[in-house]
Amino acid sequence: MKRKRFYSHLYFWVLVAMILGAGTGHWFPQVGVQLKPLGDGFIRLIRMVIAPLIFTTVVVGIAGMDSLKRVGRIGIKSFVCFEAMTTLALIIGWVVVETFRPGAGMNVDLSHLDASDLQATIQAVETHPSTVSFLLNVIPETIVGAFAKGEILQVLFFSVVFGIAISGVGEASRPVINGLEQICQALMRMIAMIIKVAPLAVFGAMSFTVAKFGLTSLLSLAKMMACLYLTCIFFVLVCLGTVLRLCGLSVWKFIRYLEDELFIVFGTASSEPALPSLMAKLERMGCSRALVGIVVPAGYTFNLVGTSLYLTMGAIFIAQAANVPLTFGQELAVLLVCLLTSKGAAAVVGSAFITLTATLSTMHTIPVEGMLLLLGVDWFMAQVRAMTNMFGNGVATVLVARWENVFDHAKAMQALDGDPEPPEAVPPPAAAPSPIPAVKS
Repeated sequence: MKRKRFYSHLYFWVLVAMILGAGTGHWFPQVGVQLKPLGDGFIRLIRMVIAPLIFTTVVVGIAGMDSLKRVGRIGIKSFVCFEAMTTLALIIGWVVVETFRPGAGMNVDLSHLDASDLQATIQAVETHPSTVSFLLNVIPETIVGAFAKGEILQVLFFSVVFGIAISGVGEASRPVINGLEQICQALMRMIAMIIKVAPLAVFGAMSFTVAKFGLTSLLSLAKMMACLYLTCIFFVLVCLGTVLRLCGLSVWKFIRYLEDELFIVFGTASSEPALPSLMAKLERMGCSRALVGIVVPAGYTFNLVGTSLYLTMGAIFIAQAANVPLTFGQELAVLLVCLLTSKGAAAVVGSAFITLTATLSTMHTIPVEGMLLLLGVDWFMAQVRAMTNMFGNGVATVLVARWENVFDHAKAMQALDGDPEPPEAVPPPAAAPSPIPAVKS
């Protein structure tokens, strides 16, 4: 197969946009702050199609299953994988921050910090849901409300219930399922159109961030940022790489397969824009449609491994910088609380910062005012968090598909070894969804 030239890849133009955006924000800050709507508009376009895409994908997939027990099995196996990955990430973040101690020696006097910049975040923390309210919020108050608000878990919950219900109707539901299949294909075409303007969105987001915070803000917290970036790289290559190796895949080929999505996520500091194309690529490399439709959206709330790495590192970094002594038991308590609060973190820009603020507010052990130390560089750390989150969800989906025996390894190798096309290369619509063969437990 003839390789495409480097300048014909989307990631190349995203990289160019990042460089130009950083330059614009640095040398023309007044122009840079005016470009924020470019990034915000792109994320809104993506959010516009996420809810209906999840609905059509899940319903069509479940309707094609001949055993509803598999839906429950997929959910349980996904939860096990999510918990294992996020717990491991929290522990690794804890070990790294205690080993390299990036906050040691800063000797920050928190009483001299201006907490006015933190007021908006503290107000957001006051509405941060508890564990019970978070679980209750999975059930939408109305069907329309779930789609209107773009609540991924609520849409997923309704989609699973609707898919189970329509599969019980029998052959009479076939016209509805065929119609949803056609809508799903149309949504994929819309995503292909939207993705083409990603470089423009990245240019605007990078220009605004550099203009607002400045590149010099990175220097004061360079050690903390270096720890987070290197830890995320270690987690991806070693931990997630081992999982892929057990599935018979190469982590380097998987990274290359998702290169466009990784660059878009890095440029926008949010994993949300990559959700639709990630689902399309995972399906194209051999994961079943129903499984992808369930695991990926759920993973965007429950499997944020990059956020988990950041939570323990950020909390203990603040304690080190402010010379707050913590016992082993107190540090263990931080880890356990982060294990709960990380499940309420969304995959949008700044959510991890709010979640960490909520964690510190809950514990009263580490001063919440210390979050001001991370405020100026949070967007830059959100870039690597979001990339790790997205990649972790891709790996978790492959693992669950392999565990459930609905993973086509030959198809995956063909996709990873080839020259992957962007997600607009969607297969032609089928007359009816193909049922997945039953697998014995």
